[in-house]
Amino acid sequence: MKLYYTPGACSLAAHIILNETGLPHELVQVNLKEKKTADGQDYIGINPRGAVPALEISPGVVLTQNVAVLTYIGQQSDNPAFHPVPDSIEFFRLLEALGFCEDVHSAIGALFAPHLADVTREGLQVLITRRLSQVEQQLANGTNGYLLPSGFTQADALMAVILNWTGPLNIDLAEYPKAAALRDTVFARPAAQKALKEEGLI
Repeated sequence: MKLYYTPGACSLAAHIILNETGLPHELVQVNLKEKKTADGQDYIGINPRGAVPALEISPGVVLTQNVAVLTYIGQQSDNPAFHPVPDSIEFFRLLEALGFCEDVHSAIGALFAPHLADVTREGLQVLITRRLSQVEQQLANGTNGYLLPSGFTQADALMAVILNWTGPLNIDLAEYPKAAALRDTVFARPAAQKALKEEGLI
């Protein structure tokens, strides 16, 4: 497999999960502004949407979107938490959790847009507060500090990456201690530390 990524972007979640599974993979860095890969390829030709992650699973066969990419990686692994039985309630709960991550992603990630109008920023802050409160409540409803009863899954990796953006965006997580703990727990994992080093982030 070949993972197209940008350091610190949401593709970091797939990078972490690839490291967790031990599945063989290659990394290709993408400059999202120029839509070029580090080796000079036109990234739009690989992923017409121009976003990361993209996962080439065989020559010319590329998956995009976190829900698909993370689910696919999990299905190739021998970790039962990463690949619940298809059509089971656990499988759909994982998809549900990944979908929820994308809701949080849309809210927090929107603040990275340049030249936001003040009224837009204020509206986003309201939405971010609501989403972070929902994350905190879901973690409070559980018993293991993760989003799902099965323990650490792809959804936790993705949520941790999104929550990590709160630092550079100056979003205070003091009122969301369980969310902050999830972020810190995930990034303390050896697979996450390895991914951070491989992306030049630490």
